[in-house]
Amino acid sequence: MKLFYLKALGAVCTIVLSTTLSTGQGCVAIRSGCGANVNGGGLLQKNQWQAGTNFRYFHSYKHFRGKHEETYRVEEGSEVINDSFFLDFLISYGISDRWSANLTLPFVYHNRSSMYEHGGNPDPDDPNTPENEFWPGDRHTTSSRGLADIRLGVSYWLFETTSSSNLSVGLGVKLPSGDYRAQDNFYNQGDANDQTIHSGVDQSIQPGDGGLGATLELQGFHPITDNILLSGNFYYLVNPREYYTLETRGRTRDFSVPDQYAARLGALAMLPIHGLYFYGGGRLEGIPSSDLIGGDEGFRRPGYAISLEPGLSYNIRNTSFNLTVPVAIERNRVKSYSDKQSGRHGDAAFADYLINFGLIFKFGGQKGGQLENVGDPINLN
Repeated sequence: MKLFYLKALGAVCTIVLSTTLSTGQGCVAIRSGCGANVNGGGLLQKNQWQAGTNFRYFHSYKHFRGKHEETYRVEEGSEVINDSFFLDFLISYGISDRWSANLTLPFVYHNRSSMYEHGGNPDPDDPNTPENEFWPGDRHTTSSRGLADIRLGVSYWLFETTSSSNLSVGLGVKLPSGDYRAQDNFYNQGDANDQTIHSGVDQSIQPGDGGLGATLELQGFHPITDNILLSGNFYYLVNPREYYTLETRGRTRDFSVPDQYAARLGALAMLPIHGLYFYGGGRLEGIPSSDLIGGDEGFRRPGYAISLEPGLSYNIRNTSFNLTVPVAIERNRVKSYSDKQSGRHGDAAFADYLINFGLIFKFGGQKGGQLENVGDPINLN
């Protein structure tokens, strides 16, 4: 069989590069950029370049407290709706056949629609509320846009790139380049609900998280059969900064700068159409209640989402296109550090699914190198 190994591995790396561990989940602010090693351990020759772009979108509106969905929020019209768009520009360079360096330049646009931030949520249980009438809060939107947190990293294959199974280790840094003090207008403020103020937007739609972070990423692959390749990833972002202070809706508040984590496991299968592959797997991504380094003070909405992730990848020459749509099967807004201290349990909104679309192009390198001999049959067993 011709070159399934290298071609399939290229498809896996393309999907990883464009979609792995790099989404948001609504009010749980898993930002674009979970996956600082943009190359994801992808195979590159010495002096070879890989460039691309990736677009992601989600619409979150379902509220969870723990694993329990608070369906009444949608029923009464008080749900918080986040529409988030991410556009990343990616580039990586082969320092050698096993070492690579990479850069992600991310841009975001967030739009957040709510009632509680603009006068208050409906309160049908208030005895002063006339029958069939609710609190007179209005639904308005706040938004933010611009450059998010830039990521730089290096990755290294532990075994020779000719090995049928391999594992790469990536280390990186996340720069606090994104605005974490973005502001917009809030309506129906003040004691008489008659003021409009310009103040900091919600933590979940800030383009940056305010922290200088360090990242660890692992990626591995192993052939199962002649035309099925197993791949897996693990990612963790350490944010040592504990919190920052921001005025929002007329009052100051301390906001946490949390760690982030993600994991992914799936398989890629060759389809009858030349260059087309199907990907199927599962993914986990979230924010912990407590960080590995530094304190846990400040407001955060920790939690995680587990999703099933189908996708397609199409490769032609040095160009790859891919699409994946992770669909959530479990969402959990876990207790934060402050929740545990106070005995409360806050909620958060999550998305039902994500849309990821990516384009990757390779160029440069030495012709005739071992990674370019894609016409030779390779025995995967």
